[in-house]
Amino acid sequence: MPEIEVAFGLPEKQKLLQLQVPEGTSVRQAAEMSGMEAFFPDLDVSQAKLGIFGKLVARPEEQSVQAGDRVEIYRPLLIDPKEVRAKRAAAAKS
Repeated sequence: MPEIEVAFGLPEKQKLLQLQVPEGTSVRQAAEMSGMEAFFPDLDVSQAKLGIFGKLVARPEEQSVQAGDRVEIYRPLLIDPKEVRAKRAAAAKS
């Protein structure tokens, strides 16, 4: 059984869990198996974007985890980056 890590964090609290998963476990299944929602009640792992070592996984339901992987659960953006750039550009012009 591969041993992996699952990580999630907020600015004030972070959690890194180690777990063993069966061969062929998908990235999404690994995140759900972690039980991270018990530590972060507002987290919805079934809808969250996921990555491995900082790289977004396009199809987490299809990609399997490998031994040693760190599955990362990403928070949704609070502000659209395009809006932030537009506001900065407007402020710089005035």
